Amino acid sequence: MAIPVIEMGSLIGNDKERFMAEMGKACEEVGFFQLKGHGIPVELMERVKKVCSEHYNHVREPKFKTESVPVKLLNKSLMEAELSSSEPKKVENVDWEDCIVLQYAQEDYPWPSDPSEFKETMMEFGKEITKLAESLLELLSEILGLEKGYLKRTLAGGDGPDDKAFFGTKISHYPPCPRTDLVEGLRAHTDAGGLILLFQDDEVGGLQVLDNTGRWIDAPPMKDTLVIDIGDQLEAISNGRYRSAWHRVLATDSGNRMSVASFYNPSLDAVISPAPQLLSQPKEGSELSLYPKFMFGDYMNVYAQQKFLPKEPRFQAVAALQY
Repeated sequence: MAIPVIEMGSLIGNDKERFMAEMGKACEEVGFFQLKGHGIPVELMERVKKVCSEHYNHVREPKFKTESVPVKLLNKSLMEAELSSSEPKKVENVDWEDCIVLQYAQEDYPWPSDPSEFKETMMEFGKEITKLAESLLELLSEILGLEKGYLKRTLAGGDGPDDKAFFGTKISHYPPCPRTDLVEGLRAHTDAGGLILLFQDDEVGGLQVLDNTGRWIDAPPMKDTLVIDIGDQLEAISNGRYRSAWHRVLATDSGNRMSVASFYNPSLDAVISPAPQLLSQPKEGSELSLYPKFMFGDYMNVYAQQKFLPKEPRFQAVAALQY
């Protein structure tokens, strides 16, 4: 199995039917797909790549090499092995990653100022990605047979003027690692939120997805495409029809992989549960829900402690809160 590559196209007539069929199949069977023809201007994506790389090179890289936890722990492991004439120990519970998270709606968010065009570029990108995310959510609702706006409204916690989903962007770099056998780029996990739209490096690979047979498959670099990823909340709302897949990033000894992942997540007070239309009806007439009803903020509290652990206990933990 490979990560599906889907052309979005015009979304008119047969083109829309074809796209929805391919996207629905990918979300159900893999939980990931590569999206071409998404409408984000190539020129904007190039500017995003430029400002993210420059910010890392000027500001983040010097600190990563000298002050970061993964570098310190790897150096410690290598030094201890040298002193004891033994094999170095694997560095646990850490990722060979440098990242920042952009908070678009936070008024006092301290935007990076180097390079000078960073904020302007990323704000423009954020607006374009948000529009694309909402277009995809509308199509995902339609595929499930839900009413118009269902997923967007559920993630926002309602349709009032103050009800808004959370949108943010995580910019990561995975620098060359001298001992890829001792540390992971990013440990295997599923994403907690709703819909994730990833602009990944088009030259340096490393992203892998666990397929439904238990095999890790590559999501290879592909120029001018976005990787779309189903999060835990869409799995729950779809009552398991959509799949939130485990994925990881392998450390590499050459190349500096860039990742710009935008998250369209529920608001913290949004109440999440399977859509009533998707509940199975056993013979006795009672509803069969595979997922509990819970508040997303509670799920995030659990996820913060269990991100790299099995997914099912997270849902069990919020179910115990008996919302």
